Amino acid sequence: MSAREDRPGPIHLHRELAAIWDTPAGWGRLSAVNHTVLGKRFIVAAFVFFAIGGLLAMLIRVQLATSQTAFVGPELYGQIFTMHGTVMMFLFAIPMFEGFAMYLLPKMLGARDLAFPRLSAYGFWCYVFGGSILIGAMLAGVAPDSGWFMYTPLSSSAYTPGINADVWLLGITFVEISALSAAIEIVVSILKVRAPGMSLERMPIMAWYLLVTALMMLFGFPPLILGSILLELERAFDLPFFDPTRGGDSLLWQHLFWLFGHPEVYIIFLPAAGAVSMMIPTFARHELVGYRAVVVAVVAVGFLSFGLWVHHMFTVGIPHLALAFFSAASGLVAVPTAVQIFAWVATLAQGKKVRLDVPMLWLGGFFFIFVIGGLTGVMLAMVPFNWQAHDTHFVVAHLHYVLVGGFVFPMMAAAYYWLPHLTGRVSDHRLSVPAFWLVFGGFNLTFFLMHLTGLTGMPRRVHAYPPAAGWDWLNLISSVGGFLMAAGFALFVVDLVVQVRYGTAFRRNPWGARTAEWATPTPPPSYAFASLPKIDDRADRLDPDRLGATLAGGRGYLGFTRNGWMETLGVDMASGKPGEVIVLPRQTYRPLISGLATGCFVLALLFKFYLASLVLLALTIASLVAWTAGVGTRADLGPLAIGHGETAPVHWETQRPPSWWAMAFACAADATLFASLLFGALFLWLVAPGWPPPSAAAPAMVPALAAALVLAATAACGRRAVAALGNGASPVAWLAACAGAQGATVALFGWMAAGVPAPTVHAHHATVFVILVYAGIRAALGALLAGYGLWRNHAGYVSPVRSLDLRIGALWHDYATVTGLVALGAAMLTAFLAGAVEAGG
Repeated sequence: MSAREDRPGPIHLHRELAAIWDTPAGWGRLSAVNHTVLGKRFIVAAFVFFAIGGLLAMLIRVQLATSQTAFVGPELYGQIFTMHGTVMMFLFAIPMFEGFAMYLLPKMLGARDLAFPRLSAYGFWCYVFGGSILIGAMLAGVAPDSGWFMYTPLSSSAYTPGINADVWLLGITFVEISALSAAIEIVVSILKVRAPGMSLERMPIMAWYLLVTALMMLFGFPPLILGSILLELERAFDLPFFDPTRGGDSLLWQHLFWLFGHPEVYIIFLPAAGAVSMMIPTFARHELVGYRAVVVAVVAVGFLSFGLWVHHMFTVGIPHLALAFFSAASGLVAVPTAVQIFAWVATLAQGKKVRLDVPMLWLGGFFFIFVIGGLTGVMLAMVPFNWQAHDTHFVVAHLHYVLVGGFVFPMMAAAYYWLPHLTGRVSDHRLSVPAFWLVFGGFNLTFFLMHLTGLTGMPRRVHAYPPAAGWDWLNLISSVGGFLMAAGFALFVVDLVVQVRYGTAFRRNPWGARTAEWATPTPPPSYAFASLPKIDDRADRLDPDRLGATLAGGRGYLGFTRNGWMETLGVDMASGKPGEVIVLPRQTYRPLISGLATGCFVLALLFKFYLASLVLLALTIASLVAWTAGVGTRADLGPLAIGHGETAPVHWETQRPPSWWAMAFACAADATLFASLLFGALFLWLVAPGWPPPSAAAPAMVPALAAALVLAATAACGRRAVAALGNGASPVAWLAACAGAQGATVALFGWMAAGVPAPTVHAHHATVFVILVYAGIRAALGALLAGYGLWRNHAGYVSPVRSLDLRIGALWHDYATVTGLVALGAAMLTAFLAGAVEAGG
């Protein structure tokens, strides 16, 4: 299994790589795991959903063009505006950025693919199937109709008794699987899968933006997932988390939703800002001014965005001190955003001769629109003004100026900038300029006037308004602007098709950029680089033309094939020193099968086939475990040649390969969800009416103490299994003990959950019940991982050197033990407090 001694000629090398990396034709395309293919699929699917969302927006504008319009009734209008917001926020913006990231990141980082190609493929199928459920429900007339924010009690079963709200709750949760998988993929790939020599301070600025964005997704999406689960549990099983008559509170939903919702604004904005930071230096012919300051500003935006969620809740009765804090924080986030804008302006000012081209036209529109959105955002951050403008069309206008200006316009510029990379052709721009002016003019005509209707009191989310209000002419002009904007987007699509079919062919780098993605051939091959570069300077100071020729000739790292493996390099996180050969999985249908199984599981829940859903859940888990079949080797390989006289071990023979970090970040995301659950319990205790509960839901003392002891044993057994293997002993006994202990933990938590009296009576009982069940689920996953370790050991894939499977399991066992003990403590503490208050009363 050693590398070839003789380096193949360039043509032969490219043929060998293509035979290994290319996606098969025909039905074989469904087995694609390549980042270039999947990135394109994400982008195309997001554009399709964008068109659907745009069509819904046009229906809204027709309805609001005049007062008392009878175009659609209130029920259908509720579905239309709910689906418009849902599609644009969840099915267009985030997946579009994911597609760009998947396509560009490996090429920018000098790698051949992302860290987990099958995870990317699984995320794509979850995204498409989840979005299809939502669109199918809309076509069937049962789309969600409570707003894309799904506020309770409007979305509770009392006011939305059908499956409309369930479609949103389950469909969005399904789609969020895709988002979280993409977040883990992006974070680990940026930190571990880079070109040798590319230290953190040498990364392209886009990588910093995407790293912060993906980390925000990891910690921002779990509160929404938790809220969706709790609301679905209330709708399906009558657990009263949001029912104020039984100790719940509707404000809990708002807190959980906006814990996701305000970081979501910056999750959408930051990737677009990263694209701006890549394009402006190219057209200014000058490197980005203040690179380090921009990195600090991006990190600051990421941190600050999590302290702004109450910005959307100023009118719900928040104490004045809290209002002052969140108002100040909302204004403070403008500072790091301004740092980025000043860096872009300084870069243009330092440029010798700015090249004015179509992408710069869209960037000019971005500057104009986004600055207006930022100014109105500062206005809404001021509590007195917010009270006046809340829930009016002023807020609608601000939202669109921020999101369309901050995301759509930069993404349009990025489309023109990077489309030559996808197609190998450049446009003659005959349709590009009129498309821009139609979109720019139509957008401002539509949404600037909404500031005026909002300031004069027009409420949002209403399907009709009285003629006496005097809003007819403003709304009519807004509707005309909306159709002009739609015409501009249609012309943009025509322009892209014309460029793809009839554009002028070129070899590489038409813009004269200085980043690594332009060192690939255009369009790029499936393996991106025939050999991998060594980066000895910041990644925006490269010479792609010279570098591309060198790498295409096989004169970089991994300029050969070995064992039919799909190989790229893993590096030290900080220094970029090559540390491992990452062997990536070949093309497979398994992600598609897992996505289908997950989709069927969600549909079974939607139609309340709960027994069938348990079977489908088991099938889904089995299909995911089947991914690992054949991964690894049954013999130690030792260091492998990587080129330039250097060697590195294969990734499963190292201590901290990408898969270990993926588990660590998955634990962090799960910990965020668990912390949100504990926050919900504390919030209900302190704020919700009907507390303290009439009786305490205390777990039985005997199983609680037994569970604490067994939890400690699981972590110890997991670690002892790894230690035994490292000492040359068999880990089987310890793994079996760990699996048994985890199984016993599941039984004990199930016993305690079953002993919670009447979870439907009070939110306290329901919260304790869910905390215990959730801890049991983590223990069940621990038992599965211990059993998996036994299977891998029996199959010969485990040795003192190849201990990765056991170390990943030990990491989960440690995490499950800590969170299980916290869950026990939380359940016992809330019961103790309830009993103490009851006794004192």
